[in-house]
Amino acid sequence: MTSVPDPAGSTAPAPEAAAAAPADPAFAEARWVWPAFAGVLALAAFLYLVNLTVSGYANTYYSAAAQAAAQSWSAWFFGSFDSASFITVDKPPLSTMLMGLSVRLLGLSSWSVLLPEALCGVATTGVLFLVVRRQFGPVAATIAGVVAALTPAAVVMFRYNNPDALLTLLLVLAAWALVRGLEQDRIRWAVVAAVLVGFAFNTKYLQAYLVLPGFALTWAIAAPGPIRRRLGGLFAAGLAALVSSGWWVLIVDLLPKDSRPWIGGSDTNSALELVFGYNGLARIFGGAGPAGTDGPAGGLGNPGNLGNPGGLINPGNLGNPGGGGGPGFSGTPGLLRLFNDELAGQVAWLIPLALLALVAGILLRGRANRTDRKRTGYILWGSWLAVHAIVFSFMSGIIHSYYTVAMAPAIGALVGAGMVDLWGLRWRSKLGGLPLAAGIVGTAVLAADLLGRTPAFFPGLGVWALIVAAAAALVVAVPSISVSPALVRIQVVAAAIGLAALLVGPAAYASATMQTDYTGGTPAAGPATARAGQGGFQDGGIPGDGQVVGPPPNGIGLPNGVNPGTGVNPRGGTNLPGGANVPGGPGGPGGPGGGVAQPLVDYLLTNRGDATWIVAANGSQEAGAIQLAAGQPVMAMGGFNGSDPAPSLEQLKAYVASGKLRFVISGGGNLPGGRGATGLNAWVTSACLPVTIAGSTAGNLYDCAGAR
Repeated sequence: MTSVPDPAGSTAPAPEAAAAAPADPAFAEARWVWPAFAGVLALAAFLYLVNLTVSGYANTYYSAAAQAAAQSWSAWFFGSFDSASFITVDKPPLSTMLMGLSVRLLGLSSWSVLLPEALCGVATTGVLFLVVRRQFGPVAATIAGVVAALTPAAVVMFRYNNPDALLTLLLVLAAWALVRGLEQDRIRWAVVAAVLVGFAFNTKYLQAYLVLPGFALTWAIAAPGPIRRRLGGLFAAGLAALVSSGWWVLIVDLLPKDSRPWIGGSDTNSALELVFGYNGLARIFGGAGPAGTDGPAGGLGNPGNLGNPGGLINPGNLGNPGGGGGPGFSGTPGLLRLFNDELAGQVAWLIPLALLALVAGILLRGRANRTDRKRTGYILWGSWLAVHAIVFSFMSGIIHSYYTVAMAPAIGALVGAGMVDLWGLRWRSKLGGLPLAAGIVGTAVLAADLLGRTPAFFPGLGVWALIVAAAAALVVAVPSISVSPALVRIQVVAAAIGLAALLVGPAAYASATMQTDYTGGTPAAGPATARAGQGGFQDGGIPGDGQVVGPPPNGIGLPNGVNPGTGVNPRGGTNLPGGANVPGGPGGPGGPGGGVAQPLVDYLLTNRGDATWIVAANGSQEAGAIQLAAGQPVMAMGGFNGSDPAPSLEQLKAYVASGKLRFVISGGGNLPGGRGATGLNAWVTSACLPVTIAGSTAGNLYDCAGAR
């Protein structure tokens, strides 16, 4: 049999044997494979660990929950926002459990909060390499790892403390287990895959299930054995997924409601409500979430002031008071949504090449055995990409751009597999290099367009990348007239240069992301000009100066400075010296100090007495900043956006009467449940006394000791 040089190893089979070639197990012994694996891991570690603490505490919502999890095992189990377990975050607890363990071990810091996410990213890249290597060989695995690691949505999420980092790792681990089960004909591996998806469910609820249709299809088609055995494996895996998904929800909802925290994000204090409502079907089909939340029917926060001059804490607008989910975050639902200004820069760079690879791969392996590894790989990763793309494109509820990180492994796997298999077409026909060349050029055109949308960011980079990619594609397309080793080597280099040109855009976005301090719940990778429509809180700002962070009208008014003077508490207590506002470090409210005036923190700690919570604040942004700075539980009234119906007025009065709560920050818009001036706010301002600290009457801190 005639052999010619090939980029995947020392030789490649002649055309007549190419179609029947196995998954090249001999390549596993090549000396360069493990150094390549180490190099992919090193790239991921560089992208995700270098300058990791630039964002400070990043999303204070989850950082506060990690702090609480480190202080209380009860808060750790429930995913509570505060260590006294008044209310949970609006997601299941697995991500905050992981961060909580890190904080217990390393102490509270930006590093200890964000390190688990970065390690999840490195692990995701490594596991993806191992899975793709088993299916398509080491060259495809190396390309897959590099592509996935450089995907901008992955770079921002594996440097941030939203749950998506752990979600993505668990899903890739589930894919690894599924592939092991297919190879070994072991149903127990399918069960392991299902359990890992269940863990992912307890990280971010129903989003984890987007891989299940593809997993089930792959097992039904490609698992060894008769159809009855395959269906039995699916049944066992389905049962395992149900149990591993539902145990936490079942425990929480069966417990007496007065013996556990309120379930954040729910109207009825039910975890099951979140699964099928606000964090579930409402995300796909739209409809209002809890009143005033970031659902399509309401604003992102309270319609208060963007800056409260002289105030200690600004309870103002947390977002766009007319906005909502869906179109407000990631553009209008539709077929091309993934290519719009909000989403394209996060994930779309190599989608054209991935789709070409999927179509070509299925056609090339159409007559392969039912259990063929490569065809199985295309089914697995192709269905993963297709389901996510369809759901993200057409869902009419809340969708943030960073959700697309879950697509990065599938895109990486398909691009890696496609580069290798499309290269192999050159041995079948003299014009076999044209599909790969066309894929390189078409993808480069998209990259040039995406970079052209931000002309001030690396001017001309997209044009140069397109020129280089087109030149490389011309070389790749040269017909294989002979088996000249020299020509093959030149074309191998050209293909590598073409791929590198396609990665220039994502790499530039990754560089910008690594240097950016993000805060709030909607981080987006890349240059600031590309994030202008994202909403949320980004690019930091000077903590404590009342500055609006993020592009107007979205953004948050940060705490203002404190005027020099003497602290005065009408009900008595320690007078504090006046002083300037203490900056919270990078990232505004997400910084190491939380962006809170230190005199306020000192005053609350000094005068708390035996209170369980040092203060009650409206919503998690206020409460989280104070809690992180003080190291003591803060009651986040109304949960994430201050809109959950907790506490009720009767409960608030009871907390005050029992001595569990003394101070309340009020004013500046609505309090929990949208009750505003007719509910909690009216009672606090009428029954409690305003506290003046540092010579400036803030008008929003109240002492409720003795209030009735």
